[in-house]
Amino acid sequence: MSVSLLAFRESVLSFRVAQTSVRYASKKDSKSTADPRLDIIRRALYPSNIRNRASPVGTWRPDVGRRLQRAIPSVQAHETIERAWLLHQRHARRRRQAELERKFQCMHDAMEVLRQVSPRLYAAANKDEDPRARSPEEQAFVKTLKGPERKAFEARIRGLFPREFRTPTDTPPRDGWQYDYTPIYQTP
Repeated sequence: MSVSLLAFRESVLSFRVAQTSVRYASKKDSKSTADPRLDIIRRALYPSNIRNRASPVGTWRPDVGRRLQRAIPSVQAHETIERAWLLHQRHARRRRQAELERKFQCMHDAMEVLRQVSPRLYAAANKDEDPRARSPEEQAFVKTLKGPERKAFEARIRGLFPREFRTPTDTPPRDGWQYDYTPIYQTP
């Protein structure tokens, strides 16, 4: 180990700590807060950083410098850990990219099979369509609607998951099936 690293390792790093306390450390009048429960919750969520009281969740711990030096003893160890972390991230990124490429290739192969089996369905699947465009029949139908039904029909975008559907879950609802359900609007 080089001399400069040994000197760095054996030196005691000074960590500067605020000399004044921050939130809620000063004494306040008991008349300032109407509810003492709020004060208790505030102290639990935001502990003070008074120098003589170390808190595991607080903003000040007196031994943080020593613990950091013990955890990462040298510059080389820190750089090794950093390089290992970057290598791990690179491998994860490459795995994700390979998975996306595999999925895209499967989708491309499926579309190629669809093109060979049914050119009409292939053309329908690849047709560019404005989701907000309405046919003349739908525009005439919207004019007959009033209030929330019209608003729901105009907000509905074709091709997207319907907003009125229940969110898919693993278990059925507690109240069972809704037998009397009717959609807000009926398409013509």
